[in-house]
Formats: sequence, C-alpha cells, structure tokens
Amino acid sequence: MASIKDVAAEAGVSVATVSRVLNDHPSVSAEARTRVLAAVETLGYRPNAVARSLRTDQTRTLGLVISDVMNPYFTELARSVEEEARALGYSVIIGNADERPDLQDHHVTTLLDRRIDGLLVSPTDGGSPRMLDAARAGTPMVFVDRWIPGVDVPVVRSDGRGAVRDLVAHLHGLGHRRLAIIAGPAATTTGRERVDAFREALGAHGLELPAAYTGQGDFQAESGRRATEGFLDLPEPPEVVFAADNLMALGALDAVRARGLRVPDDLALAAFDDIPWFVHTDPPVTAIAQPTGELGRAAVRALVDRIEGRPGESVTLPARLVVRRSCGENPAGSPAGERAGNPAENAVEDLAENPLTNRSQS
Repeated sequence: MASIKDVAAEAGVSVATVSRVLNDHPSVSAEARTRVLAAVETLGYRPNAVARSLRTDQTRTLGLVISDVMNPYFTELARSVEEEARALGYSVIIGNADERPDLQDHHVTTLLDRRIDGLLVSPTDGGSPRMLDAARAGTPMVFVDRWIPGVDVPVVRSDGRGAVRDLVAHLHGLGHRRLAIIAGPAATTTGRERVDAFREALGAHGLELPAAYTGQGDFQAESGRRATEGFLDLPEPPEVVFAADNLMALGALDAVRARGLRVPDDLALAAFDDIPWFVHTDPPVTAIAQPTGELGRAAVRALVDRIEGRPGESVTLPARLVVRRSCGENPAGSPAGERAGNPAENAVEDLAENPLTNRSQS
C-alpha cells in the first residue's frame, strides 16, 4: 500500500506539500497540486482517516442510533441518512437500539469513543442517561423522528396530526363508528402524539375512544397481534383498528387471519408509517405515509450545520394519508377524507412511488 512518502517521491515534492494538497490548503501552486493529485491517482494512495482526524480533530464521520433496524421505516431512514451524508463528504456508523435504552447508551458511548463528529438519534423510551449527558455537554446532535421535550437539540420529524384527521374523516365517511387504536409506548413522543391526534380527530366527529378500544403496544409486531386479539374478544369489537406503526399493523393482520377472519369484511385495518409491503397485502393497507427520505436528508443537513458552526434548525414535514382497500373502500368511489382519485388506481400509483423499484417514501 502506497504511503504519503511514496506520493511525495512520485510527484517530486515534499511530504508537507502532499499534506497541504490533501487538506486543500490554498498555499500550494496549481502545478504542484496537479502533480500530487496525479501521483495519488497513479499509486492508488488513500489517506489514513484516523491519522488525519488526530491532526484536524475531525473524522468526517456521523453516528446514527435508530430505534429498531428491523422496522422498515427506520431502514429507509438510515438509507437516506447514509446517502445524504456521503453527498456531503461524511461517512455514517449505525447503531441499533432495538427499542432498549441500555443498548442506546451502549451505541452512544461507542460512537463517541470513536470520535464521531456528531450524532443523529431517534430516542427510545424517552431517552437514556448517556445520550442525555452527551446532548447537555454540547455534542453536535439532532433528534430524528422522536424527540425529548426540554432537551435543547434540533428535531427533524413529521407532523401526522393532519393525516390522522384525514384518516378519521375517511373512516367516518365509510360509515365506521367504533374505532380502536394500538398505541406505541407512552414514553415516546410519537407514541403519545399519535394517540392524542386520534382521540382529537374522533372528537371532531362526536366519537369517543373508550379505554377498551385503546391497546398498548411497543412498536413491535407481537404487541400488535396481542392487542388485536384483545379487541376481537370484546363483546362489541371495534369496526376498525388503527395501528400506530407498521409492524404493529402486520401483527394485527396476523391476529385477524389466525381466527379465520378477513380484512376488511370482519375488521378494517389502517396503519401509521406506510411501507412498500402494504401494497402487496390482500387487501392493500390504507396507511399514513411519512416523508421518510426527506426526513433523513434534512436531519443530516441540520447535523452538519451544527458540526460546522452554523445553527442547526428544527424541521417539521407533513405526513399524508394513502387510501387503499383495507377499510372497506369502494374501488369505484372516493369517500370524503381520502385523497382524490380511484383507490384502486391509488394502490397502483403507490406501487410505482414506494416499493421495490423506488424505495423512497417521501
């Protein structure tokens, strides 16, 4: 492997000149710069990032701690973060907290020990001590998707309240009156916000959310299955289950099918966090889609601003309702609340927008 001395010898310049070229120092002549870059190309020289970080106090590396890498939403978020970081000249190291505060702290500690320049975090279960200490110590940090009230860190997230209102209006227009929700953890901002938005939207139509129609989940499929089984065991089961994330929606679907029932004939289903798979289920699932790709890109830009001494700004983007056929939608009609157009055509449109050929959900 070529060294910086080899490059200097090949270019006929000093090691110091090579170093200045590689660090884009303005004092190097154009002719010397050309010779050095040609030598770098000829020898296939790659600078030692660790050694450079010791000199510059920067590693050009970002840390990303996500709540659950198995959740397709966070997988897509991580992909957009990596793409935007690469475009800005940064690499990304990812840690999966698996919805556990202790694992979140482990990843935060490991990343800081590796001298990353800044952290992107989707806080799990209201945060964790090491992460909170890092934020309060001034580590460049941005919260993405979830946040912790009272911690002075920019937040990049989507606002789902309008989309939840659209969903409830859509369900009301379809004639549904008994609506239940599988909630996420109350310790997370997204868990609380989605329940509050759902309850408020029901109230706008004169509907209530009984305690029996509120199932407690943890953003995992198994909790969605258990909550839905509880709903189905009620003397008067709900007509619709709204799962506050995609994995819990898949668990709900499993519970319905395990009893030999059908969606939407026996129980309608809607979800927060649209995913490409939802257009392939039978029936395709009506869902609220977050602008996942843009959230990831905006979070990286906000973090890089903080790293480079500029104020990182919080960003809030709207989510949107995507109507398919899991709530008893009429393929030939467009009840109030759904987006314009034939729902069957919308499902085809979403297939072109969302899944395997184009994974962006924004």
